[in-house]
Amino acid sequence: MNKVVQKAIAKDKRWRAVYIACGLLIVALTLLMGAFLLYQGSQTFLKAHHSVWEFLFTSDWAPLDKTGMFGGKVGAAIYIVGSLETCLLGLLICLPFAIGSAVFMTEISPKIGEKFFRPATEIYVSIPSVVYGWFGLTKLVPIIRNAFHPKMGGFSVLAASIVLAIMIFPTITTVAADAIKSVPNSYREGAYGLGATRWQVIGKVVLPAASGGILTGVVLGLARAIGEALAVAMVIGKTRSFATSLLSPTSNLTSAIAADMGNTAQGGEYNLALWSMALLLFIISIVLIVLIHKLGNGKKEK
Repeated sequence: MNKVVQKAIAKDKRWRAVYIACGLLIVALTLLMGAFLLYQGSQTFLKAHHSVWEFLFTSDWAPLDKTGMFGGKVGAAIYIVGSLETCLLGLLICLPFAIGSAVFMTEISPKIGEKFFRPATEIYVSIPSVVYGWFGLTKLVPIIRNAFHPKMGGFSVLAASIVLAIMIFPTITTVAADAIKSVPNSYREGAYGLGATRWQVIGKVVLPAASGGILTGVVLGLARAIGEALAVAMVIGKTRSFATSLLSPTSNLTSAIAADMGNTAQGGEYNLALWSMALLLFIISIVLIVLIHKLGNGKKEK
């Protein structure tokens, strides 16, 4: 019996070492990626001698595309504002549908939700982004063009935001549903015992208790929206100008990086500016993750 116990303990230790090694590997890869992006992205300011203010808050974009030549303009404000506009609007469009769907599949009709609605929603996670972009290009853009008759056609902030909303919908929905399911039934029973109605239980007990998990789903969806390149590039218009309305075309960070990175001279000012965009996207993702964890921990403490 002692030998059996010793073998089980040894096996447990080996698996524990494997799990620890995998976790440390992920942490190391993240740190290495961050260090690489920090080095490459900072060269715009250290090597080309541009200021952070110029990069973030000016819109003059004319970097030189020759190795060792500097002196152009690297104002990325148009791309930054375009990313923020499309992501935030897409999130606003998606949230009511995502949270409503999560409530339906967990609180209103859990049997139908688990058997039919949840599997159908999860299928959309595996669909390639080019399919969403092609749908937006062939269906959504013509609908916007025919409905609103914008000067520049249907390529617009609105089209990009709707495509992003569709893309992040399954992520937010499934994570929110898991968070709602994790709320103990005793919370619901206590509220019903005090005379609360079904909607009062959902709105005043269940959703506040699950808010930490819902916020996690929101940040995961937002992270995907910020990092999406192909689908957005197909419908946003890719014009180097600020959007004057939701029906105006513009551009964003990921579209600019995807379109131009392979066509720039290595080590040139243009190439370095694109690396700075990539670094900015990485920093935004890290900030969102830290912020959402702080919000989630604050909710749990309350």
